[in-house]
Amino acid sequence: MFARLYRIASLAALAFVAACSNAPAEIPPLYDSAVVGGFELQDAQGQTVSSEDFAGRYQMVYFGYAYCPDICPFDMAKMVRGLESFEEANPEFAGQIQPIFITIDPARDTPEVIAEWTSGFSEDLIGLTGSPEAIAAAAGNYFVQYSQQEPNARGDYLMDHTRLGYLVDREGQPMALLPVDQSPEAVAAELEKWVR
Repeated sequence: MFARLYRIASLAALAFVAACSNAPAEIPPLYDSAVVGGFELQDAQGQTVSSEDFAGRYQMVYFGYAYCPDICPFDMAKMVRGLESFEEANPEFAGQIQPIFITIDPARDTPEVIAEWTSGFSEDLIGLTGSPEAIAAAAGNYFVQYSQQEPNARGDYLMDHTRLGYLVDREGQPMALLPVDQSPEAVAAELEKWVR
């Protein structure tokens, strides 16, 4: 009799804990990876911004460059539209996810250029630049690779780079990749899966 009651009480307690948990049902894929995240760069006003400044909020991080003719603006548009769609469906999370664009072309992407570029997508999007060394350190923390192509006769050039978006948790740990190569709906679905 007591053993049966104990089992019932134990199961009820487990069900209560599971119901009260706000953690995702599965382990985020990047938790067991070598992607550590983190950066210390400059924003459009030239102020130092660290990944630690966003503690307590989720981050959506994308590496690209403002002079990118096609992929970067498309990816950024999908990331921002996906976030907006997620927040419309989940208003309790509005303002709790910070979209961040980090340039891999600091020679051309000055704070002024970054400010103009990001403003075309969302007033909430933060653009970051910095020294080549600081950019390289940030990119390395996210396993992002990039390189400059040979300049043309006018001195213009393109950048090759890893095409990835990251979702970072409230403690600053990268947790999942964002499908920026797909659609805003796919980005929103990924946020729906992990943001709690």
